[in-house]
Amino acid sequence: MNGNDLIDELLADGRERMGKSVESVRHEFGSVRTGRASPALLDRIMVDYYGTQTPLKQLATITAPEARLLSIQPYDKGSIKSIERAILESDIGLTPSNDGNLIRLGVPELTEERRKQLVRVVRHIGEEGRVAIRNIRRDVMHDLRELKEAGETGSDAEHRAEVELQKVTDARIAELDELLAHKEAEILEV
Repeated sequence: MNGNDLIDELLADGRERMGKSVESVRHEFGSVRTGRASPALLDRIMVDYYGTQTPLKQLATITAPEARLLSIQPYDKGSIKSIERAILESDIGLTPSNDGNLIRLGVPELTEERRKQLVRVVRHIGEEGRVAIRNIRRDVMHDLRELKEAGETGSDAEHRAEVELQKVTDARIAELDELLAHKEAEILEV
């Protein structure tokens, strides 16, 4: 494998890892509650199902029939109590009600104070994503310099790779910033 192949491999690896960081942030944003009902709010809920911690989404169909209502249809009616307990013990702050077949979760309007807290939460998640991307950039830069120092590649090729890496880094951070702006707008939307 020549120096250029190694550089391409390092860049591809960095690109892939940065992409995963963005996806991870996107997923975390999905589980932050806004004033609108979204099945993703329940993504992190684990239910004690006959002694086994099981993701809620494996035990029920979750829909948002209205803007402020989530509906949970358990596959096994015997799991309703366990599902309700898991929701009550979680940090989402919603109170379930059931009619024996279906669990309903009303999603109340957010208070101004709660909106401000949630904006701080998503900004923190966004910052962690930026740090992860910058750390990946730093790791790949380090590997590129090692290639140059080992004589596996010339300084021109290394410089071109660094420029390319910076473009990818900037693009991924811009993507994160756009996700963050969108999530903040969603939280602040009344």
